[in-house]
Amino acid sequence: MSFERFVERSHAAGRLVVQPRMGFADPVVMREGLAATKNAAATTVGTVTLDSYTRVCDTDSVAHALANGIALNGYPIVNHSPEVTRAMLDGLEGPDFPVQVRHGSARPADIFRAMLAAGLHATEGGPVSYCLPYSRTPLDESVRNWSYCCELLADAELPGGRAHLETFGGCMMGQLCPPSELVALSALEALFFYRKGLRSISVSYAQQTNMRQDQEAVAALKRLCAELLPGAQWHVVIYAYMGLFPRTPEGSLSLLGKAAELALSTGSERLIVKTVAEAHRIPTVAENIQALEHAGAVRTPQQPLVDADNQVYREAYALVDAVLNSHEDLGRAIVVAFKRGLLDVPFCLHPDNAGQARSYLDPAGRLCWSDLGSLPLRRVVERGPGGAITSSTLMSALSFVQHTHDAQVLEKPMTAIGGDSR
Repeated sequence: MSFERFVERSHAAGRLVVQPRMGFADPVVMREGLAATKNAAATTVGTVTLDSYTRVCDTDSVAHALANGIALNGYPIVNHSPEVTRAMLDGLEGPDFPVQVRHGSARPADIFRAMLAAGLHATEGGPVSYCLPYSRTPLDESVRNWSYCCELLADAELPGGRAHLETFGGCMMGQLCPPSELVALSALEALFFYRKGLRSISVSYAQQTNMRQDQEAVAALKRLCAELLPGAQWHVVIYAYMGLFPRTPEGSLSLLGKAAELALSTGSERLIVKTVAEAHRIPTVAENIQALEHAGAVRTPQQPLVDADNQVYREAYALVDAVLNSHEDLGRAIVVAFKRGLLDVPFCLHPDNAGQARSYLDPAGRLCWSDLGSLPLRRVVERGPGGAITSSTLMSALSFVQHTHDAQVLEKPMTAIGGDSR
């Protein structure tokens, strides 16, 4: 069974699929992490997250680290042979437990080849989302690289199902990018994959700062995908908040619970979790399992459907429409759109990002535009008196979620923190 079929079957049975971010250099330890994920008390898929050297194609540094016992922050799939990776997965990966490779590379050709050689067929990323936040690779080069890799994946002959590719566009910068641009970028990357021949796709959206606005964003994303991806099999994956995580365990679990509520209330099929260690260090396997089981146990009553014809949709549609009218080739259109400022990610320092658009948090915690730059939104955007961004207001916005959830914990009676939680 393919990745898409597992998620589809789980969703049809009313189960939210939960997934960790997890990667270890040692195949033995990586196998232990996957086994623990598979055996967790939740509906799970596995993750093999790659190390930072592999992401930038620095295989020499990986080889040096492996030879000298130097720790790596992920699994070096290119340096480990396909035989080693297949042995690591043997008896774990399969129809009831698909495994996805997560990497973060703007130059992922070697990663895709190594992944396919090892028998893995699900991964994620995108020409924008794995370029602008994480590298200084020119955007047009990233587009060419991802074009080649999409075709490589689409042409792969796989037993038991199709290759699966997930957009990372809905997670750009993790925070302070208004939802409409996250939705637009996720939809555009999905369309990029689709036009390269892929038909098994997931579209991402990262939990932001206001539940209602996030629900509107997911509704908008679903509507855009229904319009742009005829005949494709696609689902929505929610990411637990990508910015500063609460420092208290209770605050972290509270925020993760809200991410699960967002996924459930919007009918999203999959959730990428974060752990109680996120504010401090790389989490252990046990902390990942705790997060998976906590999110998997969340139950929320079905909430009224959010109208997909909402403000987030109108803004996202305008952004997508402007890009599609920039050039007939979508890859070229994306590059042109960034050059013209038709796409412009707030606070992103990549040289190909115009850096003129700005955002702010309103009193309700909704992300709003304070400066549009050249974004094609002047006729549709709802702008408030955001004011000038200062170092103080920026830090306040960056820490809003962290402080909100930690404060909720600190305001409770001590018995509520350390006592019976039934």
